[in-house]
Amino acid sequence: MRNSKAVSGALALSLALALSGCGGMASNRSLESVHQPVVEKTNFVLDVTTGPGGLSVPEQKRLAGWFDAMNLHYGDRIYIDDPLASPATRAAIEAVAGKHGMLLSDGAPVTQGYVNAGTARVVVVRATATVPGCPDWRDNSDTNFANATSHGYGCAVNSNLAAMIADPQHLIHGDKGNGETTIITSNRAVDAWREMGAKAGVATKGSAGGSN
Repeated sequence: MRNSKAVSGALALSLALALSGCGGMASNRSLESVHQPVVEKTNFVLDVTTGPGGLSVPEQKRLAGWFDAMNLHYGDRIYIDDPLASPATRAAIEAVAGKHGMLLSDGAPVTQGYVNAGTARVVVVRATATVPGCPDWRDNSDTNFANATSHGYGCAVNSNLAAMIADPQHLIHGDKGNGETTIITSNRAVDAWREMGAKAGVATKGSAGGSN
């Protein structure tokens, strides 16, 4: 009896240890990484005073200073929430944004508070991309019954992608290109390649004729 109890206890202990080791065993049997980039958007707002002619010079300078403090860069989106939808106000704000190399986007996101008539809200939407949970070193078991990828599979590639992409919003829906621009760009490359080939052919023929 004592021996059987001892054996049973040893088996139970070994089984418990084996099951505890399964906690670090990978279970993702696909090649799609578990940790994916997550894009978060933050809204920054500034209310400016408007008038019949759009923005006064002091308000334009205040807006320009805010843009400088925001360190606007590629990937940021600028929207206008104007209750009066004044073309003069939009033109004035667009001129200030243009000096920073930025364009205005259509529409406006929902922000907290109410925009009164006589003021316009300038909204800068900035997106950031991160990969939560990376790095993941939970693989503390050499056993892999499911032939699965590791917990940290894809962390390096996805983290580098999230860090290097110029516009994180392109991770969501990609960039919408202009078909005409694409055709013009591709034609320019083809024309340059043909010109180089033509010049190389003329040089080859000329050298051959001289040797004869």
